[in-house]
Amino acid sequence: MSKKVKELLKYGINGVLTTLVNYLVFYLLYKIHVNYLVANTVAWMVAVITAYFTNRLWVFGSSEKVVKEFLSFASLRLLTLLIENILLFIFIQLFYANPIIAKCSISVITILGNYMICRNKIFLKGENTYG
Repeated sequence: MSKKVKELLKYGINGVLTTLVNYLVFYLLYKIHVNYLVANTVAWMVAVITAYFTNRLWVFGSSEKVVKEFLSFASLRLLTLLIENILLFIFIQLFYANPIIAKCSISVITILGNYMICRNKIFLKGENTYG
C-alpha cells in the first residue's frame, strides 16, 4: 500500500473519530436546549483540538512546533466553521430542516475541506509552512 493511500486511510479513520466527537458534543448540547449555532461552535472547538493532536501524532507524523502549527490548524479550520454555521442557518431557518440531520448532511462538505486544508497547508512533513 502506498504512503499516500495509508495516509488517506488514517485520515479517514481519524475523521470518523473526530466527527463522532463533534456529533456527540453537538447532540448533547442541543438536547439540553443550547442554541444550535452555539452548540455547533462548541462542538467544533472540541473536535478541532481532538483532530489536531490525532492528526499531528498519528496521521501526518508532524514534528513542527505545536503552538504555531495548532494556531495554523485552528485558524484555517475557522473557514469550515463559518461555512458550516452559515449552511446550518440556511438549512434550519429557511428550509426548516432538523438540526441533527442538517449537521450530518453538511459534514460531508466540511470533512473534505478539512482534509485538503490539513494536507496542503498545515502538515507538510518538515516543510516550512511560513516561508
